[in-house]
Amino acid sequence: SDLGLACVCLVWSASVGMAANPDEEVRPVLDKLLKAVEANDYKNFVADGTDAFKTGITKQMFESVSKQMVPRMKKGYTCFYLGDLKQQGMSVYLWKLVYKDGENDTLAKLVLSGDKVAGFWLQ
Repeated sequence: SDLGLACVCLVWSASVGMAANPDEEVRPVLDKLLKAVEANDYKNFVADGTDAFKTGITKQMFESVSKQMVPRMKKGYTCFYLGDLKQQGMSVYLWKLVYKDGENDTLAKLVLSGDKVAGFWLQ
C-alpha cells in the first residue's frame, strides 16, 4: 500500500542551486536516510536535517514509518533517479524505489535547503 508519510517539515526560505549531477551528489543523502529508515535509526535520520526538520519529525512518527517500510526494504530494492525540481527556493530530488518483491513501487522525495535535509517523503 502507498504510504503518505508524515516525515516532512519544510522551511520555505533558503535560496539553493541545483546540483550539476544530482544523482551522484545527492544520492549519498538519500542512501543515508533510507538506511536510517531500514535500521529504525531516528538519530541518524534527523542528523543532517534543518532545525525545522528535526523538530517536525518526532521519534514516534519516524518509528511508525520505519515499521511499515522495513519488511519490504529488507527483501531488497533498487533506486532509480527520476529528476529534480526547484520549489519555493528549495532543491527537490525524486527517486523511484523498485522492490524485489515486485509489488508497488515507492516514490522518494528529498528536499534540500543548502546541504541540509528540509523534507523527506516516501509515498
